[in-house]
Amino acid sequence: METRNQTVISEILLLGLTDDPALQPLIFSLFLSMYLVTMMGNLFIILAVSSDSYLHTPMYFFLSNLSFNDICFSTSTIPKMLVNILTEGQSTTYTDCLSQVCFALIFGGLENCLLTVMAYDRYVAICHPLRYTVIMNPCLCVQLILISLLISTVDALLHTLMVLRLSFCTEVLEIPHFFCELAQVIKLACSDTLINNILVYLVTGLLAVASMSGIIFSYVHIVSSVLRMPSSRGKHKAFSTCGSHLSVVSLFYGTGFGVYISSEVTDSPRKTAVASVMYSVVPQMLNPFIYSLRNRDMKEALRKLIGRAAPPL
Repeated sequence: METRNQTVISEILLLGLTDDPALQPLIFSLFLSMYLVTMMGNLFIILAVSSDSYLHTPMYFFLSNLSFNDICFSTSTIPKMLVNILTEGQSTTYTDCLSQVCFALIFGGLENCLLTVMAYDRYVAICHPLRYTVIMNPCLCVQLILISLLISTVDALLHTLMVLRLSFCTEVLEIPHFFCELAQVIKLACSDTLINNILVYLVTGLLAVASMSGIIFSYVHIVSSVLRMPSSRGKHKAFSTCGSHLSVVSLFYGTGFGVYISSEVTDSPRKTAVASVMYSVVPQMLNPFIYSLRNRDMKEALRKLIGRAAPPL
């Protein structure tokens, strides 16, 4: 692709997390293990929800979509890194890099929207239990998923298309990261990036504030409704259904905020890349464990699924 200063980008080098060849086998083993755990854990969640009719509710419908999104998010970043380590190569094309930027933004934004939708689902279930099945009907559930996908896709395409207007001064770009991240690509441009940076902070800030506002609004009303419940058993059941979601929300936004802070306080791109692992890899791996360990219905569904899959003695 040709830029304004007529420099053609021949390749992009993903430098990874370290330059030390001795550490590459360890990194490969670590990320391969994390990827396989992510795939298997989220796949089990999807299979458990689809195979157990008791879990055919809006809450678990959104959970299965979150699990599918986590699989896609991890697949958009980790496999390329594993291939580079295996082949002892670091290069990728400009088109492939922008594609990775776009898909990472789509699945990252979709996760953000799904967590907000799941908070709204818990709000309706606890604050309006008698109208829950009427409000959270299948049509609305599908519409919420499609709207979330539309928002994340438009956001991703906006940032990706804005990168196309940037000029680069060298034919070979070096990204000190294990995948093509939007912020790292923008930093390599030699043209004015003010508009790109404004869009990153403005759009990301608006989406984050909107999502967090929705989650906080939902849980303020949830806590208020639970405290008014006369039965302690009802209070415990209500809080237990929200505990898993709150843990996932805390993990997702906590790691994201941690990556932002680390990028602001350190000048080392490598340290920022290591910190971003906590945001782009760890939450997707831990989400299935959080929901399966803290949710009695999910544990029972997984036990049935494994029991059917296991060969009879």
